[in-house]
Amino acid sequence: MTISILCGGSGTRLFPLSRSLMPKQFIKLIGEDSLFKLTLRRNAELLRNEEQDRLEIITNELHYFLALDEAKEEHIAIDSFILESCPRNTAAALTISALITAQTNPHEIILSIPSDHLIDNEEAYKQSIRQAESLAKQGYIVVFGILPLYAHTGYGYIETNKDYNNGHSATHNVIAFHEKPSLDVAQAYLQQGCYYWNSGMFCYEAGIFLEEMQIYQPEMYQICLEIVKSLQRQQTSSHQFLRIDKTLSAKIEDISIDYALIEKTKKLKMVEGNFQWNDVGCFDALQEVWGKLWHKDTANNISKGILESIHSTNNLIMSNKAVATIGLNDYIVIDTFDVLLIAKKGSTQEVKQIVQTLQKTNANLVNNHNEVHRPWGNYKVLLESHHYKLKSILVKPKQRLSLQKHYHRNEHWIVVSGSAIVQIGTQEFFLKPNESTYIPMGETHRLTNPGNIDLVIIEVQVGEYLGEDDIVRMEDDYLR
Repeated sequence: MTISILCGGSGTRLFPLSRSLMPKQFIKLIGEDSLFKLTLRRNAELLRNEEQDRLEIITNELHYFLALDEAKEEHIAIDSFILESCPRNTAAALTISALITAQTNPHEIILSIPSDHLIDNEEAYKQSIRQAESLAKQGYIVVFGILPLYAHTGYGYIETNKDYNNGHSATHNVIAFHEKPSLDVAQAYLQQGCYYWNSGMFCYEAGIFLEEMQIYQPEMYQICLEIVKSLQRQQTSSHQFLRIDKTLSAKIEDISIDYALIEKTKKLKMVEGNFQWNDVGCFDALQEVWGKLWHKDTANNISKGILESIHSTNNLIMSNKAVATIGLNDYIVIDTFDVLLIAKKGSTQEVKQIVQTLQKTNANLVNNHNEVHRPWGNYKVLLESHHYKLKSILVKPKQRLSLQKHYHRNEHWIVVSGSAIVQIGTQEFFLKPNESTYIPMGETHRLTNPGNIDLVIIEVQVGEYLGEDDIVRMEDDYLR
């Protein structure tokens, strides 16, 4: 089996917690582990044969090092990364994955799963996977449906007719797919008992999937075939990564696999997933999860942080600051370093519209937190004004930044902890805590951590323009 983890989403409905360069799947929404790390851990246990089973990650090339770092932390070997420079939704991603797999074995079973869903009862999850694998070997494309616990208006629904003739009591024929319903319709679905939440998880044989794509999406299939022929393949000591050509990718229709194939194919079966599932797609969905983890007062206010409330009920509040509310009812308040979101409960599906507007007016808010992760470590913006910026920079042991220069700013570095090797022009020297240096505008420079502990420096930038795009890399260990 090949397990293909889809890791390219940006989680816009969870803004401002989720940003495009640190999206939902990589942030710690539930305890100390990200959703991606939980997904890795859960599915790595399904791989039974190290010689035959494979684990692949399909992700935006900007998230490659985030995914790689989390896999290393879990000591989970990834066979390949498929890197998208121009993401075109799940239909293209899964077709490219199936074409790559079919080059080796067209009969290989592929389990395609999102990286950002929350799943409990892992034994039931594994049982559902085995049922789906058995059906896939019979030539079916299998979708996983979740029996609704309540009327939910944020999920798509699968209408079914139970079929017990094949020996799987949890297997259903699919009659139709339904878009996110109104509350009245969702309540009717719940009462009828034959409607399921669409989990976005699929299982199929690579060759069967490709045959169906040729029938229902021939143009996309042909472009994906060209993409696979032109893949830029590179092999590291631990894995292979394959870069998708941006120009070819841009030619593909931006469409989900549901619309492109799943709702059209005649080879579809549904396996009922008897595990707890939450797509964690918006703050309304998170309320159920956070309500079990955070403080809940007698007025049903769920909060992370200090909350003092008067005449306030049924609110969800997350902030590092102390929060006081008076007469606030049924609201969600998410306070981050640079953005405050206040939304009426039931409306958080619309957060995506806020993100679309901000992308035009203030893209940096959409792209970055004040803490930004890089393959060598991370940096945090502590203070920013028109002509200066103050950062805390952490460099992981034995890592170094690119050899680079800036056209519009000067920089001052002060070592706080750890040890640093600094290269400025042709000079190279060592700095220890409480020592500093100055990098003039236009001068090549590099920061290296030669030690076994984290290097932390304070960087002060001064200049007319302080954007992150003012960087020219001459050498880079991470091939950016």
